[in-house]
Amino acid sequence: MIAGLDGLRFQHWQAELRPDGALVLSLDRADASVNALSQDVLFELGEIVERLGIDPPRAVVFRSAKANGFIAGADIREFQQFDAKGTVNDAIFRGQQVFQRIAELPCPTAVAIHGFCMGGGTELSLACRYRAASNDPSTRIGLPEVKLGIFPGWGGSVRLPKLIGAPAAFDLMLTGRTVSASAARAMGLVDKVADAAVLVDAAAELALKGTKRPFKQRFLAWITNTWIAKQILAPQMLKQVARKAPKAFYPAPYALVDSWKRGGGSIQQQLVAERKAVVKLASTPTARNLIRVYFLQERLKGIGGRDSGIRKVHVVGAGVMGGDIAAWSAYKGFEVSLNDREQRFIDAALQRAQELFAKKVKDEAKRPEVAARLKSDLAGDGAADADLVIEAIIEKTEAKRELYVVVEPKMKADALLATNTSSIPLDELREHIARPAQFAGLHYFNPVALMPLVEIIHHAAMAPQTQERLAAFCKKLDKLPVPVAGSPGFLVNRVLFPYMLEAMTAYAEGIPGAVIDKAAVKFGMPMGPIELVDTVGLDVAAGVGAELAPFLGLAIPEALQSPPEQGKRGKKDGQGLYKWENGKPIKPDVLKDYKAPEDLEDRLILPLVNEAVACLHDGVVADADLLDAGVIFGTGFAPFRGGPIQYVRETGVDALLQRLQLLQAHHGPRFAARPGWDSPALKA
Repeated sequence: MIAGLDGLRFQHWQAELRPDGALVLSLDRADASVNALSQDVLFELGEIVERLGIDPPRAVVFRSAKANGFIAGADIREFQQFDAKGTVNDAIFRGQQVFQRIAELPCPTAVAIHGFCMGGGTELSLACRYRAASNDPSTRIGLPEVKLGIFPGWGGSVRLPKLIGAPAAFDLMLTGRTVSASAARAMGLVDKVADAAVLVDAAAELALKGTKRPFKQRFLAWITNTWIAKQILAPQMLKQVARKAPKAFYPAPYALVDSWKRGGGSIQQQLVAERKAVVKLASTPTARNLIRVYFLQERLKGIGGRDSGIRKVHVVGAGVMGGDIAAWSAYKGFEVSLNDREQRFIDAALQRAQELFAKKVKDEAKRPEVAARLKSDLAGDGAADADLVIEAIIEKTEAKRELYVVVEPKMKADALLATNTSSIPLDELREHIARPAQFAGLHYFNPVALMPLVEIIHHAAMAPQTQERLAAFCKKLDKLPVPVAGSPGFLVNRVLFPYMLEAMTAYAEGIPGAVIDKAAVKFGMPMGPIELVDTVGLDVAAGVGAELAPFLGLAIPEALQSPPEQGKRGKKDGQGLYKWENGKPIKPDVLKDYKAPEDLEDRLILPLVNEAVACLHDGVVADADLLDAGVIFGTGFAPFRGGPIQYVRETGVDALLQRLQLLQAHHGPRFAARPGWDSPALKA
């Protein structure tokens, strides 16, 4: 038996005493594939630590018994339940107290981190005296709570600044980003990096022998947490936060900085301040919606299941979309051939691909291997060997049909054919396809490297296995797949088009582009619609408009009625509605006394919401959650609002219908309520 733990039976933790006297506590959460810190796990850990405090071993090492990672954080679904019951304070207090007992153990403690270490897992490691991490690429350490509308509440926000200094600590906590073991070692978050095979040995050695942190790290940790440093650094941090996250919509970063700035006294007093702030944040609409968005994301990840059987990809069309799809696929491990009608188009795409690889592949020695997976294919021979052929040519039905007639006969019997069309119904494209069961839409968004969503567009003749394979392919690409019907515009463009169209209408009326963009950003959109039109490209917007406007019964402003002038397509040409320099728009100054119309925000946002309701009514997606997920991850629709359907639920159907009626009275029938506002899915 292990001293101190006699008589205890464990459900989630395993205890093993090493010959050197270090006690290894391994977390293996029962009935779960991933370790998360549920209350049951914490209860059990609390009992163990209490016994160890009375009869301590020479040292304690925490590790995971699961191969896929250390700890993913708190159990978010359980956290939702606590919020509904009003017991968040109890749950946070329990975690704080357990971790504080670990910090106060009379024996040295260490943690062995392999794989993901997030949120509560990182907070547990911060409660230990030492931290060892594996040098495996899968090892990532972070505190992503701000992405859920809260901040680290189990002592993490108190301990991290004291360990690595306030600037580095707040960079991690305010962004929610993760770091590798080597980066964590450089900032002092980790004391030792070792191979996974000897990680527990390294952690035990740290605990038993100790280590002294470099003077520079210790000095920085002290000086940046003094009272005067807090008064200087806090306003700077808040200024940076304000550039990206308005306080009214994202209160967590501001509360985090304020808690640290005001924090003083004993560790218990600091923990009380931390807990009060997090409990208050947990009940805000922002936190509830961001947690909802987290589960929406998990649902999309779950759509991509088993192996797709796709190893080789052939892309036809080396324009911005096709070239970037090819480059991203090669970066993610697929063998890719890129075809176009002229070599110069392929060469330009390959050059962009090199820029992507230089940015994404940090190890220069590995870049040639990644680059070699992407091959120029002017002759189009790669189609015969590919498991998946992606068409990304001009947005014209006849051109696509003509291509399929040539390409499909070359393809393997089990290969899939996918189109990256942004708006053309698949029924129009599949008329002459010999194997329609293996044909689908695979609609990426620009820029491919940044936008997480891919729409998998289905049609009546498509086989279910085709969707399953494409979803698994998207998962391998680290993309979120959402299945949508093949009607015009699918989901994202259909919802986005009325929003962009109204922005262009307002622009044509003389409302400055910068004013229009500001109104949308104020609502919570990631960029304004005029800037978005330029980013998408006036040529692409005109093509989508020609397809969608008749379907939606909307008039097209003159700027989108015909293809733009050569060299004036938007961001890609450096000139469009705005002039672009170094990838950023130069927006003309607005007169100081200019006042935006009071209904401008509603004019922009309500057409989007109105069309989202119609999409749900028409069955473009299976349910309201998938719709919200698709629009959030496909357009960047204000995440703190939880998606357009959630926005309807929180604002109220009657209130929004009344606002649509006012817009209809002032601006015309395009604001008439679309079908679907009587759906039970819109009720809170």
